[in-house]
Amino acid sequence: MKKQFAMMVMVSIGVLLLFFWCITMMIEKGMGESSAEENLVLLNEISQLTSSSEGENPAQKEIAQLSGQLKEESAQGGKIMVRQMAAVCLIFTVLCLLCWSVYLYLRILKPFDKLEEYAGQIASGNLDFPLTVERTNFFGAFTWAFDHMRKEIMNAREREKRAISENKTIIATLSHDIKTPIASIRAYAEGLEANLEADYEQRERYLQVIMRKCDEVTRLTNDLVLHSLSELENLEIRQQKVDIRKILLQIWEDLDDSHVTLCQPLPEAEVLGDEKRIEQVLLNLLENIRKYVSGAKAEVWAEVCGDRYEIHVRDYGEGILPEDVPFVFNKFYRGKNVGDKNGSGLGLYIVKYIMEKMGGGVSLSNHQDGLEVVVWCRVIALQ
Repeated sequence: MKKQFAMMVMVSIGVLLLFFWCITMMIEKGMGESSAEENLVLLNEISQLTSSSEGENPAQKEIAQLSGQLKEESAQGGKIMVRQMAAVCLIFTVLCLLCWSVYLYLRILKPFDKLEEYAGQIASGNLDFPLTVERTNFFGAFTWAFDHMRKEIMNAREREKRAISENKTIIATLSHDIKTPIASIRAYAEGLEANLEADYEQRERYLQVIMRKCDEVTRLTNDLVLHSLSELENLEIRQQKVDIRKILLQIWEDLDDSHVTLCQPLPEAEVLGDEKRIEQVLLNLLENIRKYVSGAKAEVWAEVCGDRYEIHVRDYGEGILPEDVPFVFNKFYRGKNVGDKNGSGLGLYIVKYIMEKMGGGVSLSNHQDGLEVVVWCRVIALQ
């Protein structure tokens, strides 16, 4: 674009030079002829006046010489004046042309070059390339629209990345939660295998627990299939009145861990939440104790604080490092002191996400002799 513009300017200047040369030649020729005719008329009149006297007159010779000189000087002076006028006009015209060319370059060609470079950057996938909007040039509105399009493309790309990330997270989350009931099924199946001579009631209780855990696996598998095609925000939460004490007792009945103590009495209350999701949260917390606090004692208790039903899960293990505390609820984050223990870093992230979706919350306190996690739901009615 710049080369083409420079070529156009040079051609325009060349055409102007040729045009002014032709005009100058025509004017010089015309002025020379008119000047010569006027001088000849005057000299003829003087010659006639001097020729009336008898004899040879020396004035006639001088008049003849002056006539020749006058012709030459007149023609020469006319040419010089014409050339000077032509030069002045040419310089003025060239300056005007150069000023106009600079104006066109700054107001049209240079902004257009920027747009061309910008379009190339966008085409190559570089959406972070800045485009300065200059409303004084002819492309101001177009530049703004182009930059607005770039921002919309960036936002769309970010939304797409976020949706993909959330889908991956929910798949990993549900896969993580499937491990807990499967581990329980295995534990109770091993118990049945090791106690073939046990009484009938114990065997029935084991079988009921296994059936419930199978139902839980089925539900989580359905969630996994559903959310492999949807976003994290679509995780189904069925808000209803829930007997929270009943959920705690049911979980405790199924729990086979002598290191965890359920502190009685448990307050009786109805809370707003999803029964299955509350159970999922508590099982996640208990699974963390089993995995990371092996052999250490743990306690679970509940209390009502205003309009909140709080469930405290407290272990007496090593706790977590202070520098890890701000990040424990981040997905895929694992503390520095977990060692080689298996895990995905999703347990507390799942707990926080579900509790907030139900209108509750979760908090964490790091003690010298362990860790305390508190989850809470909104109380609807006390019993």
